[in-house]
Amino acid sequence: MVELLVVIAIIGLLVSLLLPAVQAAREAARRTQCTNNLKQIGLALANYEASLGTYPSGYVVTPGAGTPDPQTGDTEPGWGWLALLLPFMEQTALHGTLDFRRPCWDPVNTVAVQTPIPGFLCPTATNPDVTVGITDINQNVINGIYFARANYVHNVGWNDIWSAPANTNYEQPIRGCNGVMYRNSRTRPSDVVDGLSNTLFAGERSPYLADAVWPGVVPGAEHYSYNEFASSGTGGPGINYDNAGSYVGANTGPSIYESPQVIHPPNWPGGHTDQMYSQHPGVTNVLLGDGSVRLVSDNIRFDVWQSLGSRNGQEPMGEY
Repeated sequence: MVELLVVIAIIGLLVSLLLPAVQAAREAARRTQCTNNLKQIGLALANYEASLGTYPSGYVVTPGAGTPDPQTGDTEPGWGWLALLLPFMEQTALHGTLDFRRPCWDPVNTVAVQTPIPGFLCPTATNPDVTVGITDINQNVINGIYFARANYVHNVGWNDIWSAPANTNYEQPIRGCNGVMYRNSRTRPSDVVDGLSNTLFAGERSPYLADAVWPGVVPGAEHYSYNEFASSGTGGPGINYDNAGSYVGANTGPSIYESPQVIHPPNWPGGHTDQMYSQHPGVTNVLLGDGSVRLVSDNIRFDVWQSLGSRNGQEPMGEY
């Protein structure tokens, strides 16, 4: 009996020693899959640009189509960058079921926009549901609108444009959009004067912080974060909220609309709704304009993260 107990104790000790290694190996495999997802998105962006001459808009609105959001100027149809990339992501069949002449939230598109796409989901992210309810200021789902989840968001640039005053000049970027994709953007590679290899195009967003979706943006929606470390705002303790554009995009800071101005580094425990956030321990996968995917540390220098966020600032780049 004593010998049996000794054997059991030894086995238990070996298991306790091996378990962290097994978990680390599994996380490494999940991180690799996430990297591959972003590489496929990067390839789709390059093919989109080669076919149409520009990178996709962060999301699309049409002047005079429907009633604009009085705060942001957002209106129909709201289709987002990942929806526009579908034909270049081997999702031609799904793309064909969407009616892009109608708003992304139109009932005719309901089934299609609730379709989960594995290439838009990080296997490490704790995704509770395949769909996300699009909510109003009171956190009530608007008209039963649910969109399929995504774990990747595009880079708008430095500024917190979700809090910007309404801008109905749809042919010009919202003030402060110095990233690559934003509302109605038509950015060309020549516009990325900082260099494609020095410019952030996209990155991760885990629902541990806030939800993201692939179909697009609903005017008037409010986007909430629920991270327990989130800074307290008007939404209540531990809750942040922003306007609808942050369902598909993120910014890096500093924001001209905040006082004091804030840099939003990846995985920042302050929990800003519109930042990039992953659940890979200590790092976040980001996609650069040259199609490469880099692991960015939680401890990246703020000035380097800020430099990556702009397409045309010609800031000096450091190591990251």
